[in-house]
Amino acid sequence: MKIALASSDGENVDSHFGKASRFIIYEFDGEKAEMVDERKVNIDPAEKHQWMKTLDAVRDCDIVIAVQAGLKAKFGLEEASIRFVSDEGPIDDVIRRYIKHYKFMKS
Repeated sequence: MKIALASSDGENVDSHFGKASRFIIYEFDGEKAEMVDERKVNIDPAEKHQWMKTLDAVRDCDIVIAVQAGLKAKFGLEEASIRFVSDEGPIDDVIRRYIKHYKFMKS
């Protein structure tokens, strides 16, 4: 499965989904996760409601992890069959927490 993490600096999950200028993409096989891509999104800081741009950037992903997402963005993600997870912090820590939670839920 592909996991997209919303990041402003490529090191931390620190962005709101609709304002994320970058997504770090991980491939997760159920055991381990590996970074496979970095996608930049052309976001205008003065513009509101840009979640469709960010959705287009992660359309092939299964999970999006961001600090927060608005109601319309969450609905758009759901319609695209992408699960939204709210978390923040260093990317390594966020991925580790997600894997731990995933394995716990599958056991």
